[in-house]
Amino acid sequence: MRRTQDEFVAERQPAWNELAALLEKKRMLHRLPPPAIARAAALYREICSDLMRARGAGYSSDVVDVLDGLAARACAALYSAPPYRLAALWELVAFGFPQAVRRNVRFVALAAALFVLPGVLGFVGASRSRGFAVQIMSEPMVAQMEKAYGEFGRGRGAGTDAMMTSFYVYNNVGIAFRCFATGILFGLGSIFFLVYNGLVIGVVAGAVGAAGHGRNLFTFVAGHGAFELSAIVLSGAAGIAMGYALVDTGQRTRWASLRAKSGDLFRMITGAALMLLVAAFIEGFWSPSAILAPVKWSVAGALYVLVLCYLVLAGRGAHRGGRA
Repeated sequence: MRRTQDEFVAERQPAWNELAALLEKKRMLHRLPPPAIARAAALYREICSDLMRARGAGYSSDVVDVLDGLAARACAALYSAPPYRLAALWELVAFGFPQAVRRNVRFVALAAALFVLPGVLGFVGASRSRGFAVQIMSEPMVAQMEKAYGEFGRGRGAGTDAMMTSFYVYNNVGIAFRCFATGILFGLGSIFFLVYNGLVIGVVAGAVGAAGHGRNLFTFVAGHGAFELSAIVLSGAAGIAMGYALVDTGQRTRWASLRAKSGDLFRMITGAALMLLVAAFIEGFWSPSAILAPVKWSVAGALYVLVLCYLVLAGRGAHRGGRA
């Protein structure tokens, strides 16, 4: 028996009102308890069915328009991307990033060794032999580094600082991205770039030091090194963790294993990118300034302690960020 429009509306109105009430919380729908989200999804399917019935029965445009609008709002609330929240960035910095680093401390330790040990080798080799340095870097590049740090300490113009900051963002993020992204090759790419970058940095330090400009180099690098060098290591650690997830899948498919690790990988590489952004501003404006070297060394020491305490202590006891 065909129902009249009034009977149809009277029977279905409570479900429409219930869904409308849930949609009043649209901005926070993804934060509702799972049963509430499941209920909203069920009501959405019912509304779609009601809409088809109303159109098929030829009910008035008022009813059809109400159902059409309600269905559209429900679809947007359930299936659109969650709104961007500044609070999410704060949660990442305050909890998610340092917690993810500590959960992957074995990969961080391995990445640090792969970065630091070749750096020590490069430093010692270049300090003792210029020939060693030019085997790793070209002769013009070594000469350029010696000249650049020989002229350090005079400061730069504000325009030059801003331009160099942009370059540092581009260059540093590129290095970190290669250290991370090539981890998809079962971690081998990340290992290579960690070793290579550590070796090159060590060679630069050794060659510049042998030329008599080591103090200038240390003074320049000290300020931003806490953020930049740590971020490179953490990016490489994330890449190695990604590669390991593809090797040790725990009886899951490689894709499922990678998805299970994706939360921590995202937090680590995003946190490293933020550290590189901070490093770029320090490197662009503070590091090349004419401020006295002892002041820069003191600030650098404080920054290293700050970064270490942040990674070790931040977010402890807080149930944020989740376990990947």
